[in-house]
Amino acid sequence: MIYQVKGTKEIKEIFADWQETMVWSCIQGVMGHLYADSLVHPRSAMAILGDFCFFAGIPNLELVSYKPEWCNQDFIIMTALSSDWFSFIKAVYGKEAKKVSRFAFKKEPDLFDREKLSAFAETIKDEFTLRRIDREIYDYCRMQDWSRDFVSSYTDYDEYKKIGLGVVALRDGTPVSGASSYSSYQGGIEIEIDTKEEYRRQGLATACGARLILECLERGLYPSWDAQNRWSVALAEKLGYCFEHEYTAYEIKGY
Repeated sequence: MIYQVKGTKEIKEIFADWQETMVWSCIQGVMGHLYADSLVHPRSAMAILGDFCFFAGIPNLELVSYKPEWCNQDFIIMTALSSDWFSFIKAVYGKEAKKVSRFAFKKEPDLFDREKLSAFAETIKDEFTLRRIDREIYDYCRMQDWSRDFVSSYTDYDEYKKIGLGVVALRDGTPVSGASSYSSYQGGIEIEIDTKEEYRRQGLATACGARLILECLERGLYPSWDAQNRWSVALAEKLGYCFEHEYTAYEIKGY
């Protein structure tokens, strides 16, 4: 049996080695869901938030196979600290499980150069302006494929306004690039950043990312960054992050 659980002492111990803010969001009860193989003495646990699923503890085939009833998406990214989980992921999802590399960064808030970030945020062409994500922008982002993940993890705008944070670049009043909280936890956010394809390579992602980091630092929040590809790694390092390690994940289509 698989049970939905809360961030109890036992669950925290299972996830103790994870330095992942989305796991923290689930354990803290801010966002996401937790599941385990037992309510009393759990040995295996799973955290799900948005398109991400994290496993910890003793590898458990039933847990890997379990999809909550509320989860109606057909895509998810699964990972674990122990590679022993990966054989179960491949056994359950077969050819639908695509092995990928992702890239983690050290969480060191004191390394950011605020003057440099301010310069990045201000160095954009006159045709673009930066704007915080408000209700109007929130609603717009939810309707666009390229920007949906800026706000999709939040139930509604009220929740986003309370615990989320984001910045977009506008051209003629329409968002064309942005950086936002993919998720939130006590003390920070996990950054999601993207640019509409025809507006890439114009410094917009850099400007939006820099402004969002500054907004976080002003509020005492940590802007955590996890990279999907080498482009994202290069942008993160440009903005002041320090690369920590590469890790394995599996993208599951047909979840």
